[in-house]
Amino acid sequence: MSRRVLVVEDDRDIAELVRMHLSDVPCEVSIAYDGAVALAEAQANQYDLILLDIMLPGMNGIDVCRQLRARNIYTPIIMLTSKSTEIDRVLGLEMGADDYLTKPFSIPELVARVKAIFRRVDNLSTTGAQATTQVIHAGHLSIDGEKRSVTLAGKAIELTAKEFDLLFHFARHPGRVYSRSELLDHVWGYTHSGYEHTVNSHINRLRAKIERDPNKPEFVQTVWGVGYKFTETPQKD
Repeated sequence: MSRRVLVVEDDRDIAELVRMHLSDVPCEVSIAYDGAVALAEAQANQYDLILLDIMLPGMNGIDVCRQLRARNIYTPIIMLTSKSTEIDRVLGLEMGADDYLTKPFSIPELVARVKAIFRRVDNLSTTGAQATTQVIHAGHLSIDGEKRSVTLAGKAIELTAKEFDLLFHFARHPGRVYSRSELLDHVWGYTHSGYEHTVNSHINRLRAKIERDPNKPEFVQTVWGVGYKFTETPQKD
């Protein structure tokens, strides 16, 4: 089955190289060379994945990602960036990107990440309508799988796409302990060593949004030496 991928990259040589290798996945690849064109293209057409460079002429990749998520377009996004600082990676993830690669990246790793995204999407689609439409209640926390919305004591909580996926996965399996590598596999779709910090940063941001005291989490709890779990007995006071 051929997938549709939008490559947003102002370096034409890199864009064509990516197109050539993704055609073997197989993918039907469209290319946009600036942010404004990419935003219009992503809104007008249905894609299975967007490879989005951060440094673009006009509108940068962070702004493109932010505007797509604000318009409730949840097409998976892999950020491509020549910057290597943690703040750039975290900012892309905060805006709702699903993954990132820092230039220069290897083509085999890029292809592996793309395939991992597709596997995760396929796995989510086979979980069944009951799983995705259920509303989960845990104390004052409510998670609506169909609407992809979260409320805490009746107040809407704004989560990025990946933060929601992580919380929904936890809440569907209360009490089950997951290692960081297992969460990478189930939620991100890959298990490459060295990316466990991605789990840590997402859990920290998730706790900051849903916990009364992030240092003493009620919902997403740490199991020291093992990983994390979603509580089976949330407090209601």
